[in-house]
Amino acid sequence: MLLLLTGCGPGGNRFRLEGRLRHMNQGEFYVYSPDGAINGIDTIKVHEGRFAYEAELHDDATFVVIFPNFSELAVFGTPGKVATIKGDASHMKEITVEGTDDNEEMTKIRMVINRLTPPEIPKAVEAFIREHRKSLASIYLLKRYFVTDQQPDFRKASILSQMLMDANPDNGQLIQLTQHLKPLRGAIQTKIPPFSATDVKGKKVTERDLAAKVNVVSVWASWNYQSTDVQRRLKAKKKTYGDKLDIVSICLDGSPADCKRTVVERDSLPWPTVCDGQLWQSPLLSKFGFANVPANIIADSKGKILERDLTPQKLDEKIDKLLKNDK
Repeated sequence: MLLLLTGCGPGGNRFRLEGRLRHMNQGEFYVYSPDGAINGIDTIKVHEGRFAYEAELHDDATFVVIFPNFSELAVFGTPGKVATIKGDASHMKEITVEGTDDNEEMTKIRMVINRLTPPEIPKAVEAFIREHRKSLASIYLLKRYFVTDQQPDFRKASILSQMLMDANPDNGQLIQLTQHLKPLRGAIQTKIPPFSATDVKGKKVTERDLAAKVNVVSVWASWNYQSTDVQRRLKAKKKTYGDKLDIVSICLDGSPADCKRTVVERDSLPWPTVCDGQLWQSPLLSKFGFANVPANIIADSKGKILERDLTPQKLDEKIDKLLKNDK
């Protein structure tokens, strides 16, 4: 979606994202909204280093821009406002976002994070959240570093979420996040739980669809590259191992119809995919204790969960290790 740049703001309920990147004359990148402000994923075209994107908003919203190297940048939108991205395409970590307090606060904490070692980051993020309780940046950082991290801290996330809720009692994102975290604070399941859902083809799906020697439940979304990469890898494994591998996927896209087109027409995934359009509020996420995208579990023929939230490469290796003698 390429829009002409003008000197005036978007006006009304439209939010405008614009900018210029040095060392990127032509190209494209993508944008999605993890809180559902836009449906699916949009394309932003770059022409002579410049780009612009507009979206109709009725409330403040979070956007995530995905660059060609698959790095991500959070941008916070407000109806009638403009956010401006500036920087060098060869130094993505140094890119800044200006135009609103939330974006400028987020830029500052990103620059701090860039200088820290991984063990130091959670403490710095927590300090930021406690100091900026009304900022959209705090909600994003809470999800990013305490909920959807490879090693989530649901206890800490629950504490911080409730603190933000006290400061923003009418915020829909926080209400959903707080409810989502409640069942995740306790022990994670050790067996595949009983469940019932309907896949995108209208077929009923239950735990009985996971009865092979090795069973995988995978969470993905069209706007998350790593999770779609997992689906491609699983398709190859299914072709290799056949009935010895059962898979059920949970798609977090906001449109079940779009998900069906992706699954049936484009990718032809030969296993059940559930997409109820409820995003992070899908009951199946709480049922399985999922809080990430991508996310996954591997279970044996008795439903015992063997591994959880493996990287794409580790997921490949684990399936091969369990089934290498069963081709």
